[in-house]
Amino acid sequence: MAYGVTRTTLDGMTHIPPPAEELRLLDAELWHLDARRAQLLTRRAWLVAALHHAPPPAPVAPPAPVFAPPRPEAAAPRVQNVLLLLGGILLTIAAMVFTLVSWGHLGIAGRSVVLGAVTLAALAGPAVLLKRGLRSTAESVAGLGLALTVLDAYALHEVTLADVDGTGYAAVASAVLAVLWAAYGLLPATAALRLPLPSALAAAQLPLLLWSVAADAGPYGITTALLLTAAFDTAVALRVASGSVRIAATVGAYGTGAWGVLIAGLLSWTATGQSAAARAAALLLLAATIALVAAWRSQGERRALGLAVTAGLLTVAALGGAVRPALAEVWTVPAHLACGIALLAALRAGRLPQEVRSGFVWASGTVQALALLWALPVLVVTLLGPAGWSAHAWTGAPSDARAAVTVDAPWPPHAATVPLVLAAVATVLALAVRDTAWRPRALTGALGLAWGTALTLAPVLELPYVVGLSAAAVTTAAALAVAAYALRAKPEQRLTHLTALVLAAAGSLSLACLSLATQTATLTVLSALTALFAAASWQSRLAPVTAPAALAYAAALACATGAAANWPPSHTALLVLTVPAVAALLAARLGGSSATVPVEAAGAAAGLLAVALALTDLPLLALVLALCAVITAGTAVRPDRRALGYAATALFVLATWVRLVSWDVGTPEAYTLPVTVPALLVGALRRRRDPQANSWTAYGPGLAATLVPSLVAAWGDAHWTRPLLLGVAALLVTLLGARHHLQAPLLLGGWVLTLNALHELAPYLVQVTDALPRWVPPALAGLLLLALGATYEQRLRDVRRVREVLGKMN
Repeated sequence: MAYGVTRTTLDGMTHIPPPAEELRLLDAELWHLDARRAQLLTRRAWLVAALHHAPPPAPVAPPAPVFAPPRPEAAAPRVQNVLLLLGGILLTIAAMVFTLVSWGHLGIAGRSVVLGAVTLAALAGPAVLLKRGLRSTAESVAGLGLALTVLDAYALHEVTLADVDGTGYAAVASAVLAVLWAAYGLLPATAALRLPLPSALAAAQLPLLLWSVAADAGPYGITTALLLTAAFDTAVALRVASGSVRIAATVGAYGTGAWGVLIAGLLSWTATGQSAAARAAALLLLAATIALVAAWRSQGERRALGLAVTAGLLTVAALGGAVRPALAEVWTVPAHLACGIALLAALRAGRLPQEVRSGFVWASGTVQALALLWALPVLVVTLLGPAGWSAHAWTGAPSDARAAVTVDAPWPPHAATVPLVLAAVATVLALAVRDTAWRPRALTGALGLAWGTALTLAPVLELPYVVGLSAAAVTTAAALAVAAYALRAKPEQRLTHLTALVLAAAGSLSLACLSLATQTATLTVLSALTALFAAASWQSRLAPVTAPAALAYAAALACATGAAANWPPSHTALLVLTVPAVAALLAARLGGSSATVPVEAAGAAAGLLAVALALTDLPLLALVLALCAVITAGTAVRPDRRALGYAATALFVLATWVRLVSWDVGTPEAYTLPVTVPALLVGALRRRRDPQANSWTAYGPGLAATLVPSLVAAWGDAHWTRPLLLGVAALLVTLLGARHHLQAPLLLGGWVLTLNALHELAPYLVQVTDALPRWVPPALAGLLLLALGATYEQRLRDVRRVREVLGKMN
């Protein structure tokens, strides 16, 4: 807006009519609206009249719903391809029928002319169709032409070469067809077709295989043909860039190669002589060479690693299979393991691609894992077999260490080289793995394998029983030493520390079971294990495992000592109780250490064992329970174990009950009063500390523990002494509750007093009821109901007042 335009100029530019003119305009607009309204009303009246005099109109059909055009489920090119494929198939079937069925209706010239003309036309047609842009049609016609060439070959054999061997002719024909189809696919006019070259490659899979069958080359010749075909396919897959040809070559290479490797492996496994094993090994080496070349030429691709692993495994199978007939059967696995370990030399070969070296390493690891899997049964029998001595304890020392671990389990066959296998793999893990990320795990694995080697050595060599025990003990001590040493090493060796602890625990259990053969061995081994784990517990980070183990072996030693002394189990329980006592003292000394809870758990388990041993002797059971209560009470003195006071009280009460049962005491108050008195004392102490504590929580359990059983006994007691004493006690409890305004004593005492009184008055009430006339009880009931109805509101107010009074009590 220009700054020279003034407000007066703006006001003049806006046209606002004067009031008179505006009123005239409004009236004119309203007149037009009235006229239009009158016109519409007239038209409406005419339409209503016409509807009254005219017949009802035919119902108007609702408009057809408008649907979106259907979406085609198949695209036009796909439909075209399907139609062309079906047409080609039908024409091929027709040609086969013509060749196989209708051949005899024409002479030799007619047959040749018809089939040759059709074949030439089918092969020449795609060139014309490609020039016109009809590629799909050209592919279909080309497929028909290729199929006709197969029929031509069949016709040639049937007419001209009928005396030639069919398998040999098929080998030559497939080779010729492969060459012709490849040449046809490479012609400039038909180079755009996708079908001829893959078809030629498919036909090339047959010549060598059919030739070996025709020549009766045997399984070695057939396997060689398969592997050579796989080599040809591999070369095509590595050199050809065409997608369809490369896919066909890859499929052919994997298919024929897999069959060749499978047959070669079977031949190597079943070879009984050195010559047969060498030939099978040569086949496996041929397959390994094909896989290695493919891996080498596929650098940077995902399949290179898998091909290198396959090459390594095939090399191991070839070399191991070649020497297998010359070795005893027990050396089969070590021989293959040596070949697998030799693959690690690829790490030193700088000329090999990285994928090949990694593949050889993975192949070596696979061989070592399979060797360990073969050795696993021997390790399992050695570790778990001694558990069978639990059913044959102290029956006499076995003849040797192998007999000691095979009480109820068979010894695996050909196991003489198991320690050698375990030691070899352990050495590889300890020396060959240098990567900083994998080395701690490798050292942990080497530790486990070294432990397994030491454990299985005595049974494998059938050393004397005492030597086997000593070897197991030394192995357990060495595992504990390694666990202690790992604590002082680098933090990344925590896995080694945990593994060594687990191995020590497993070895000690096996050793303890192994010592059950004789009494002397059991006592000696359990004493040694107790001392060993107790000494290891001085290491604070070992104590959470070793301290409970020491207590467990101490309990086992106590049981073995009692059995050796011919004590009954109930007397042995007293000796076992020394373990919970020591555990309680040790836990108090440990304080907040991480070993406190495991030590207490071991002590509790030993206490349960003592109770179980004393179950057959009630007086000794009462003594054992009382001693357990003392130990628990001593533990409850600690500020962080105050809650164990309840357990100690329960154990004291239980010991009292067991003692009463052993004395044949049948009075219920003798069992309940030892519970009531401590419970009431605890409730009084709680009320003193917290005056707002509920009386039901403080006094309810203690009072109910005696009043309720005594009331039940009183109702079945024919004498007057118990009801009288119960009534007096309930009266005192009720008065105390009323005096101190406590709900629990008041209500419990009142109810027990009332029920006790009813029980005592019941005979007299029955006599009074029998003496009254029959109409008196209904009359009294009616009067009672009338009185309640007349004073219903007053009774409700009385109930509310009683409830308010009780609510104010604590």
